[in-house]
Amino acid sequence: MPNAIKSTGADAVALQVTREARDAGLVDEQDDDITRLAPVNVYAFDDLLLVIDRDRVDDADVVELVTAAAEDTGSIYPGARVSISIRGDGYQVPLPGADDAGFTVGDTAPTSTAPGVLVIVREGNERLARDLRTVREEQVR
Repeated sequence: MPNAIKSTGADAVALQVTREARDAGLVDEQDDDITRLAPVNVYAFDDLLLVIDRDRVDDADVVELVTAAAEDTGSIYPGARVSISIRGDGYQVPLPGADDAGFTVGDTAPTSTAPGVLVIVREGNERLARDLRTVREEQVR
């Protein structure tokens, strides 16, 4: 079951993404030590948040992903630079722009992964998540 968006105080929200962050390579761990928490950009669109590793996804690939999301949704909203962070026994990602994208605290947020990318959608928009994941997987071939 997808995790729910939660409040982190001061009008900020985040999503627990422990398994997803590992799958996407947004965290590196070695011998139970964390060796990297990715700096990411969060891009917001209607019913979609795109989280992209600033260090491991080339600018041209970012442009392709963001353009595809904007064209498909007909929208784009300000996001921000944030980092994956430790929360409890796992990892979370802050979600600036979540409100503009239509997410609220308590919403479940299905999350797809691809190398260096998390695609977070409102329920019912899984097709777009699959399409963006496919774009990213083709970029890294």
